[in-house]
Amino acid sequence: MQHIQVEQFLQDKVKHTEKVAAGVGYDSINIQLRAGESVAEHSASGEVLIVCRKGRVKFYVEGQVTELDANALLMLEPNEKHRLEAVEDCEMIVVRLKK
Repeated sequence: MQHIQVEQFLQDKVKHTEKVAAGVGYDSINIQLRAGESVAEHSASGEVLIVCRKGRVKFYVEGQVTELDANALLMLEPNEKHRLEAVEDCEMIVVRLKK
């Protein structure tokens, strides 16, 4: 068992990204954005699960738009190009599955 405490950084600075855990088949990343901040278009070679913990964030995925809040998850297929923009201050955990 591994207990991981995810700290909140937005009170100290803007746009925070850090790897919080990694295993044989995955990486998990803590992303915190202030309202209006964005992450440029990119893709991942494996599946990606995004868990919105706080706030609201818009994802632009292959020509479609969806908005996540603290009650939502988003699953991305391998190589799906996506970008995101914080509608409100938000916190997400991103789990990237390794191929």
